[in-house]
Amino acid sequence: MHVGQQRDSSRVPIEAFDQAPAGVLVTRGEHHRLLYTNDAFQAMFGDRPVGVPLREGLRDVLEQDTLAVLDEVWKTGETVRLDEVSVTVGRSGDPPERLFRMSLAGIPLHDGESGLLAVVQEVTAQVAAARRVPVMEKELRRLRRRYQSIVWAGVHGVWVTGPHGESRESHGWQRLTGQTQEESLGHGWMRALHPEDRAHAEEWWDKAAEQAASLTEVIYRVRTRDGVYRHIRFRCVPVRENGAVVEWVGTSTDVEQEWQEERRRRLLDLAAAAASDITNLEEMCQALADVVVPELADTCDIHLLPEPNGGLPHARTVVAERLCCAVREGLPRLPMLQEHYSADALRQAVGQRRPAHMSFPRGHPPFLYPEAVRTWIAEIGAHNTVILPIVVEGEVAAVVTACICGDRPPISPVDIDLMGQILDHTHDAISNALRFRRTQRVALALQHSLLAEPPHVPGLELAARYQASPTAAEIGGDWYDAFVVPCGAVKLVIGDVAGHDLAAAVCMSQVRNMLRALAVDRDESPGDVLRRLNTAMETLNGESIATCVLTRLERDGEGVWRLKYSVAGHPPPLLVTGEGEGRFLQDADNPLLGLHHDQPWISSVRPLPPHSTLLLYTDGLVERRGEDLGEGLERLRRCAEPLAREPLGRFCDELLTRMPMAGEDDVAMIAVRVPPEGRYEGVAS
Repeated sequence: MHVGQQRDSSRVPIEAFDQAPAGVLVTRGEHHRLLYTNDAFQAMFGDRPVGVPLREGLRDVLEQDTLAVLDEVWKTGETVRLDEVSVTVGRSGDPPERLFRMSLAGIPLHDGESGLLAVVQEVTAQVAAARRVPVMEKELRRLRRRYQSIVWAGVHGVWVTGPHGESRESHGWQRLTGQTQEESLGHGWMRALHPEDRAHAEEWWDKAAEQAASLTEVIYRVRTRDGVYRHIRFRCVPVRENGAVVEWVGTSTDVEQEWQEERRRRLLDLAAAAASDITNLEEMCQALADVVVPELADTCDIHLLPEPNGGLPHARTVVAERLCCAVREGLPRLPMLQEHYSADALRQAVGQRRPAHMSFPRGHPPFLYPEAVRTWIAEIGAHNTVILPIVVEGEVAAVVTACICGDRPPISPVDIDLMGQILDHTHDAISNALRFRRTQRVALALQHSLLAEPPHVPGLELAARYQASPTAAEIGGDWYDAFVVPCGAVKLVIGDVAGHDLAAAVCMSQVRNMLRALAVDRDESPGDVLRRLNTAMETLNGESIATCVLTRLERDGEGVWRLKYSVAGHPPPLLVTGEGEGRFLQDADNPLLGLHHDQPWISSVRPLPPHSTLLLYTDGLVERRGEDLGEGLERLRRCAEPLAREPLGRFCDELLTRMPMAGEDDVAMIAVRVPPEGRYEGVAS
């Protein structure tokens, strides 16, 4: 009971409201003087003074409109309910707004007067919640539209499958593939995948439920409604119940352009790396063919055309040299044969300098191809081919041929363009390699024309060998020569002009011809001949440097073969006796040819023992990078001694086989063997 509040003799048991859960207020008379408030009311609005009119006692919390309703109820006696009475409770300047439901009714009091009974419930939370529902619904609709916009802006389909990939719902898949809703249900949607991707997809979905990741992403080729395959990215997340995957929700996005661009960059990078790391034409072409296969085609080969190809428009057949061939795993390789192509097969690519693209029944190529090629095409089931030209200095120097086999669709214009970009991207490297190849051929032809077979000399065996470098230019200034002068003496020459290019080969031919002319012109010692050659070399470009060994073999009056020799900066001749004892002849050393030298050029004379072998050679036989020349010479001596009794040709071949050469230089050698009946009389000075 609150102090001052009247509870006795009241006709209304006011004390019954003390523990009521709702707020209760009782007033007296027309001025609505406060008579009673229960605990709940005081908890809501605080302790209010009894006897004070409500307009004063509650003016800080009740609005005037609410107070006016009290007067109306007093006059009419009708019960009134106010559902949302706004009340401000709190500090001035920062009043929180609260909402109440208020029921008002008149009641009789003990002294014959009447008053009002007000029952108050706070409904702030309920009203706020009710007000939030439509707002939340509106926001939810807006968010749903936003989400759908975001989803459809980035993807072309949204789908739901069962735990093993069986389609349940799909939006956009039918528009992409042309399948009907019924055709795509279950695992029917997989029939739109590329056959090579379908097996992977089936295998993944078989295990999907057991190894479900939080997010899975994969790219498959999908046949679109116009019959073209495009790369589609599939992303999906699992939906789990009690730890088990019950379905997958995912999206599909066309990433064809992105995939093509990524592949283009990757293949161009691979081609550029191949072109920059390799200088050998065959190896470079093989590396480029390996870039094309299997990404763009099932087979790829590169053919070198004859020079020049300007007569192609009038030719009936073209003999093409295949430089390389790459095939997809599981396909047989084309035999490396020289191929006679119909000019019609190459006319568009060569004559018009643009790709030639043709399709034909699987395994049945036109008769434009050589028989061996047609047999191979039938064996691999090819049905589509493209020929692209490689232009060097205005001429089509080579062609690239790519084939498509089996169920693979024909090579697309995009892929043909990409192959052209690969050739453009590596054009400088290919051009340099092709020019280098042409230069090699010219120089090798020149070189081989000068490296004639040694003459037949009664009583002597002669043999010569030439081995081009497999890694350098395959041409250089190495040469050998052998000829008989009018007096009957035999002259052997070995030499090396500095350089490994066409200029070195040309200079070699000039030095070789001058030396032969000088050696025949006068009957003089090898040293004097080399001295005159050194003077004559000043008439060349003034920068040529060469090494040389010039020897003269003849019988003396007693039939003994004698050797006169002179060495100009060259590795010393090797003499191997018939008993297998080898020694180097180092008594006639002179400077390099091409350097000014005003001192006499020396020669030396030595008799040749019966059945002995004299070997002249170039430095490619004995030199190795980072090794002292003496080690190479000693290795040559050890290799040659056991071969002393071998036939002379075998003697030379075995040295080329057994010597561990660096392969960075050409090797030339010429050897002579004295017959067994020759007599040995010691060393002459």
